[in-house]
Amino acid sequence: MNTTSTPYPIGTPGTPWGDAERAEWLSRQTRQRSYESEVGSVIDRLRSRFDVEEYGRLEYGADRYSLMAIRSRDWRDDRPIVLVTGGVHGYETSGVHGALQFVEQRAADYSDRINLLVAPCVSPWAYERIHRWNANAVDPNRSFRDDGQAEEAAALMRLVAPIRDQALLHIDLHETTDTDESEFRPALAARDGKPFEPGGIPDGFYLVDDRESPQPEFQQAVIEAVEQVTHIAPADDKGELFGTPVAARGVIEYPIQQMGLCTNLTRAPYRTTTEVYPDSPRATTEQCNAAQVAAVCAAIDYALAHR
Repeated sequence: MNTTSTPYPIGTPGTPWGDAERAEWLSRQTRQRSYESEVGSVIDRLRSRFDVEEYGRLEYGADRYSLMAIRSRDWRDDRPIVLVTGGVHGYETSGVHGALQFVEQRAADYSDRINLLVAPCVSPWAYERIHRWNANAVDPNRSFRDDGQAEEAAALMRLVAPIRDQALLHIDLHETTDTDESEFRPALAARDGKPFEPGGIPDGFYLVDDRESPQPEFQQAVIEAVEQVTHIAPADDKGELFGTPVAARGVIEYPIQQMGLCTNLTRAPYRTTTEVYPDSPRATTEQCNAAQVAAVCAAIDYALAHR
């Protein structure tokens, strides 16, 4: 694990990266899996039951990706809109496959009650490289604002703009992994010329609510449903999860608009970010995907019951 005594291998401690450091970082990124075969093939299977659309294209050198969304075929103006997003951070695998598993296995349960829009893999370049950032060393999940620097976020904002004010629910599917502490947070500190302060990774599932507009009962309904699938992260001895005070069991709060997080995409009254922990010895890949599905279903059930 990187610590303050082991500098990140790129850049000079205390000095933000320039073009040379970003280029060196990019040169170290290698393709480790296939977006087309692992994600695109699943989306193709869904075309018989859902409308599938390309909402943007990414070009990073010779690498080109279609950004794909899945939409209810029987879209009706009198139904509430549910937005599900995954893979904003490409390395957070269950966010992608949990979103797809929900569409495949459970979306039909809600087909006559909601309009569904799903963007299952917002960051395909990062998905293939199992990374948090895009090819420009930019975190898409700090870019959901007008001055954001990630095309992945800008494309999704354009897709969602027509429903921004009409959405009932937005659930954004994420993971917190051991590599957050061993790679991604040290890289962030190095990129920004700041010291890296080691922390701890919560062992279990938790949620991120909006500090400026919290919905504690909604968040707890999701926690209770997910607890049937996998364990909920306990607070540490400081009463925190990942350095943030716990607002309720399994829930922390961030200022999502200020941070430019994905759940800032809409003005939906019900919004949450899931955080699954795939590195836990108490959780399997199947449980992680199932936890995401359980969270989506619980969120929809609560939102429909309380709209």
